[in-house]
Amino acid sequence: MLNTSSAPSSALAPAIPGHAEGVTDDEFRAAMSRLAAGVVLVTAQEPPLDAEDPLAPVGEDVGMTATAFLSVSLDPPLALVSLRTGSRMDDLLAEQPLWAVSVLTGNQRHIAGRFAMKGRISDRLLFADVPHTRGEVSGAPLVDDALATLELRTEQRVPAGDHTLVVGRVLTARLPGAGDGPLVYFRGRYRQLG
Repeated sequence: MLNTSSAPSSALAPAIPGHAEGVTDDEFRAAMSRLAAGVVLVTAQEPPLDAEDPLAPVGEDVGMTATAFLSVSLDPPLALVSLRTGSRMDDLLAEQPLWAVSVLTGNQRHIAGRFAMKGRISDRLLFADVPHTRGEVSGAPLVDDALATLELRTEQRVPAGDHTLVVGRVLTARLPGAGDGPLVYFRGRYRQLG
């Protein structure tokens, strides 16, 4: 039977450079940059080098800036963060189930910038002059005066393209900040709201 449809066949459609779906990396990035997102610092502490030895030194603190952090569920309280697959934080959270998030204020832009740098110095040095306390459950650094801090335990890891979605159960939630506005990321830049 002959195809008598007046729609052009896909063989005659012009080729669009990019993914099979037709969108290029640059087009996707440009479109998503128009979505304002809150900025958080995700932190975790490496497990002790020898879990059997109570005197073994604890591992290093690790931190990374993220804009892909959101609530998932109220009952139970769940949130997720999207991590680049194979990143240091992704590898750490594959073995360390406890982690934390500090929701940054507009006045904490410098913290976001330092933990977002590629090829940066060790995280130990980056944390040295960032005022923080240790989470009571996770042991991870929590930024002083953040808008909110949360401690989480990983419930699920979901591969998603070149990222891993890490879903965590919220174990603690605090509001240490004095009511400053949030730090947001919009059109490739950190901005203050208001």
